[in-house]
Amino acid sequence: MARPTSERPEDTGPNRRNFLHAGTAAVVLGGAGMLQGHARAGTRSDGDEAGGEWRNRQAGMAYRPLGRTGLMISEVVSGGDPITLENYRHLELALEMGLNYLDMAPAYNKGETERAYGKLLAASAGRRGRVFLTTKVSDFNSVRTRMYRQLLEKLPESKQAAIREKARVIKESRHLEEPGYFLTYFPGQKDAFESAYLRAAMQAEYGAQVEGSRELRDTIVESIEGSLERVGTDHFDILMCPHGADLAEDLASPEIHATFEDLKRQGKVRFLGVTSHNDPAGVLRAAADAGHYDVAMVAYNVINGGYVDESIRHAATKGLGVIAMKAAHAVATHHKPLQPVPEWRVQKVERIVPGDLKAPQKAYLWALQNPRISAVISNLWDETFVKDNLKLAGKKVTLQPA
Repeated sequence: MARPTSERPEDTGPNRRNFLHAGTAAVVLGGAGMLQGHARAGTRSDGDEAGGEWRNRQAGMAYRPLGRTGLMISEVVSGGDPITLENYRHLELALEMGLNYLDMAPAYNKGETERAYGKLLAASAGRRGRVFLTTKVSDFNSVRTRMYRQLLEKLPESKQAAIREKARVIKESRHLEEPGYFLTYFPGQKDAFESAYLRAAMQAEYGAQVEGSRELRDTIVESIEGSLERVGTDHFDILMCPHGADLAEDLASPEIHATFEDLKRQGKVRFLGVTSHNDPAGVLRAAADAGHYDVAMVAYNVINGGYVDESIRHAATKGLGVIAMKAAHAVATHHKPLQPVPEWRVQKVERIVPGDLKAPQKAYLWALQNPRISAVISNLWDETFVKDNLKLAGKKVTLQPA
């Protein structure tokens, strides 16, 4: 494959543009272009001003617009993995330092993360109005997979074999598991591919029985209602669906947009987003082209960046807000089965990002040098993580060749 066209000297790796165009599900184009900028906080109060919607604006924090949403979010935002009922109070410091975006999902700690964020918000009057809240529909793809497999089991063996062969061809043509593009960020992550390829193989012929079903609508509604109750709020600023899209085809369900619009009219959600670990470039491009997605949170780091940058540029032209996740997971992990991370990854970020910083901090800083990224999501385990990671906001460095 050809090397990617890149504005950044450290970007290396095959250009995925051609196969992503071939593999992405057909969607309707839409959205206006916007190039992300960043702004240091001044002394003005929160509200709709200075070209965006500001919350918890604090001196020392830098903020960027989240695409066409106009939400001015802190350059470092809070991930949900570490947040539990026994471990959330350190986020008081994060709020004092200007963090204003809290990410969560029903799947995180079996709902406890959402309850813990609810405790954080309830601890101070008016705190809900100081932050942007995001949750996800964690069960969406698992429900789709179950429905497709139930259909598959009813088919003749010859038809089942043909579908499985089609799934194999999709797998071989996409190259999504190629080292450098695919990184394992959590145990079991790669297992999702088998079901994803099967869904894609069946979608054209059997999608009408799945993608527009009442069961998918109910899955979305029940998920958001549960999240609202656990957090103790009346609305979320962003709803991510699917949570962890594996392929571009996962965005093609009409029930996602239709149900989101109903929830939006009810005042329960404001903007629609999607997340992806396994195919960040393909899902990002599909979300940008769909028109009804406002935000995408995708795996983007010093290792896979050369594959994803072109889709990020494309998303910017469509006004899609992009949040980088797993930026630090390329060089560090709290998952013991994945420890230690390969040393060459750490050495790479050490070469590229100058300065006396820890490798994970350099990894965040690398992602933030891309002006088309709105923020990096960070697992803030305690006050040390809060201090170390939030101080990176607004920091500019000259990236060196890899």
